[in-house]
Amino acid sequence: MKAALTLIARDVRRGYAGGGAGLVCGFFLLAVVLFPFAIGPDRAVLARIGAGAIWVAALLAALLPVERLVAPDCESGWFDQICVHGLSLPLVMALRIAGHWLAFAPPLMLAALVAGALFGLDGLGMARVEAGLLLGTPGLAALAVATGALTAGLRTAGGLAGLLLLPLALPLLIFGAGSGDMGALKLLAAVSLMLVAGAPWIAAAAIRSVRD
Repeated sequence: MKAALTLIARDVRRGYAGGGAGLVCGFFLLAVVLFPFAIGPDRAVLARIGAGAIWVAALLAALLPVERLVAPDCESGWFDQICVHGLSLPLVMALRIAGHWLAFAPPLMLAALVAGALFGLDGLGMARVEAGLLLGTPGLAALAVATGALTAGLRTAGGLAGLLLLPLALPLLIFGAGSGDMGALKLLAAVSLMLVAGAPWIAAAAIRSVRD
């Protein structure tokens, strides 16, 4: 338990180091602000597209830290040391997903309150968006870690990360944008849970291939 908490705390510190969380939130808010400028001041239209716009911005913001989630530790041999100590790679990657989620999801959900005000969402609408983000961001974190592992060691990791993550995240985007409906929230939770369950094994297999 102590080792698990230590690994999670390490990843959280790395997520906040160098303004990483601030960069993600800044990008998220900048992307959200562009929608009202492009669509116009019609409050009814803005409120109708608000949830979808927030989820698009959240999905794009999730791409920012992908390159530094796994690749630096592969290059430094950190995963070799972990294996020497007898820790399971899937477990380590599951803990990394938890640490990454703690580093980026809470600030993103706070920034979403500002975004909701920009779109004129009422209290109920904002609560539904926040519930959708709470359920969906673990899936985004899992996808980001798995994508970071799959692209570790590649020169064009940034471009490949986008090509891999965005199509896989479409179910999260679709159900997250429709989070005003209880059925969509349940489907969002199911997809997110499936990603969280599968991503550690995919990431661990990718890291083993890089080490070999």
